[in-house]
Amino acid sequence: MTDHLLTVDEVAKRLGTTARFPRRLIAERRIVFVKVGRHVRVPERALAEFVAANTVQPITTRRRFGAVA
Repeated sequence: MTDHLLTVDEVAKRLGTTARFPRRLIAERRIVFVKVGRHVRVPERALAEFVAANTVQPITTRRRFGAVA
């Protein structure tokens, strides 16, 4: 086991949110988590996969001169 387990507060800090958001992700089973007794931990890899899966790439289209977007 080489993957570091993060607390809910650590996940929130890395995402730049409050602790409520990762708790909701866990409650809705939208992110992988590990239960350690009554504690919940999120593997770093699971957080990276969640961010990658929810990353939206920008649309890159060439606009013509004078065209209305």
